[in-house]
Amino acid sequence: MKLLRIGMPGAEVPAILDEQGRLTDISSLIQDISGAMLYRESLEALRRAIDSARGTLPTHAFDGVRIGPPVKGVGKVVCVGLNFSKHAEEAGLPIPVEPVLFMKAADTIVGPNDNVLIPPRSQKTDYEVELAVVIGKTAQYLTGSDRPLDFVAGYSVSNDVSEREYQLERGGQWDKGKNCQTFNPLGPMLVTADEVDDIQNLRMNSAVNGETRQSSTTADMIFGVEEIVRYVSQFMTLYPGDIINTGTPEGVGAGFEPPRFLKEGDTVTVEIEGLGRQSHTFVRTVAGSEL
Repeated sequence: MKLLRIGMPGAEVPAILDEQGRLTDISSLIQDISGAMLYRESLEALRRAIDSARGTLPTHAFDGVRIGPPVKGVGKVVCVGLNFSKHAEEAGLPIPVEPVLFMKAADTIVGPNDNVLIPPRSQKTDYEVELAVVIGKTAQYLTGSDRPLDFVAGYSVSNDVSEREYQLERGGQWDKGKNCQTFNPLGPMLVTADEVDDIQNLRMNSAVNGETRQSSTTADMIFGVEEIVRYVSQFMTLYPGDIINTGTPEGVGAGFEPPRFLKEGDTVTVEIEGLGRQSHTFVRTVAGSEL
């Protein structure tokens, strides 16, 4: 299934995208798309309910409808840094021997086409197309006998927006450059795991004002999805609805010489094969105090 949430912020309703590109409102079947709905048994029950109600549910054209984040009430966003070999190379950093982890606050999540706010005096805001893994079953201390992909409900598209000065030049942890307001557009949809044949062979791209910046595949990941889920579960409990952003390929703004950071009015598109496409405009916020 391709699950979405449509409507104005705070008033989204659950929907599915059918093969004809139409949105079907399924709010009469479930209240929302949240952690409790992401267990495999719940998704299977929802699929049966949709099949039974097919033809009786209201539909909408895809164009013109606001798309919200595909999951409500995300508990945490775990991110993997330097997880593409060519991205580590462009950053001038060695290949990690273990996944590099950092956190994004769940309140950075916005819809896939919502505006993204450049912090008031930022000069180094950057883009990162990433595969988002959506957890569908509680995972803790997974062992070699566990099957980590059984704990995954599905996949989505994420833009791990970053402020490089805050991340790298202000001391301390990367979190400073990762948690500004609106810094995690997510969506447009949650594609359930059963619809993705090979998660480690999906093309992913980003563009700024129509110019391609990133073009790679998930095959360039240093640590694959299965290994990431197992690894993260050793350090924190993953709950249904949690998100793992799995890293970005080469071509980020910081990787150019000179760097090519985002400015007010820029439009960024990020896309992953089979998972959909985002397009959002970067606008400068006037709120907040000087850093």
